[in-house]
Amino acid sequence: MKIAILGAGNMGLSFSKSFLKYELIKPEHLHLITRSESKISKIAEEFPKSRISTFEETKELDADLIIIAVKPQDFQHFTQNFEFTIRENQMILSIMAGIKIEKIQNLLNHPLVVRAMPNSPTLLGMGITGYTAAEGISFSQLISIERLLNSTGRSVYLENEDLLDGVTALSGSGPAYFYYIVDAMIKAGVEMGIEENLSKLFVQQTMLGAYHLINNSEKSLEDLIKDVASKGGTTEAALKTFEDNRFKEILKSGILNAEKRAKELNG
Repeated sequence: MKIAILGAGNMGLSFSKSFLKYELIKPEHLHLITRSESKISKIAEEFPKSRISTFEETKELDADLIIIAVKPQDFQHFTQNFEFTIRENQMILSIMAGIKIEKIQNLLNHPLVVRAMPNSPTLLGMGITGYTAAEGISFSQLISIERLLNSTGRSVYLENEDLLDGVTALSGSGPAYFYYIVDAMIKAGVEMGIEENLSKLFVQQTMLGAYHLINNSEKSLEDLIKDVASKGGTTEAALKTFEDNRFKEILKSGILNAEKRAKELNG
């Protein structure tokens, strides 16, 4: 398979590394296209055998699969300014937040579109991607796409495209919520007099251990919380503060606003 990636940013490059790591494509069959000419030399260091070009100098795409990894806000401008033609048998895989399949089909005048929403842990091969496909994509084509997506972590096929906006809000944006909470915990540690690097170690290892407990326990989250929060103890004092300030509701509200913004990106 030959793959062209339009938008060689963090996500496009992390996908590329996964494809090459698992030998799903040959380096010489990878074409990376960037908006910025100044980034070409840095990209070339990481992908010495692949073709690298700017949008302006790209006149044709010799690829079976074209991955669109530009910012959703830039997509319409991009479609109005690219000069290459998409061939009838080429597949499109969009990893843009919010932009629906129908809009991609209309702007590119091309029916074979798969839409996916990955998240940043794909950088480590530990991401999760929700994806869906337009009518006309064959089962074998979908399996090929799934194989590529699974090289970056896990993937889940969704029949209902509308759910991808929720996936965007939940897992696409989710790592940032996690980092936000971790940052607050580290800063609380510093305020209590714990040196920053030590506070970071305590919080990171706590989060790692808690994740493994969730993964390996048959208990519900409510029961796991009760295991830590003894009556009248320190954990209960913290949880009461969270409840009094509606922390859970605020977090849920933020996630729902992220979904709302994903829907707005389609224009």
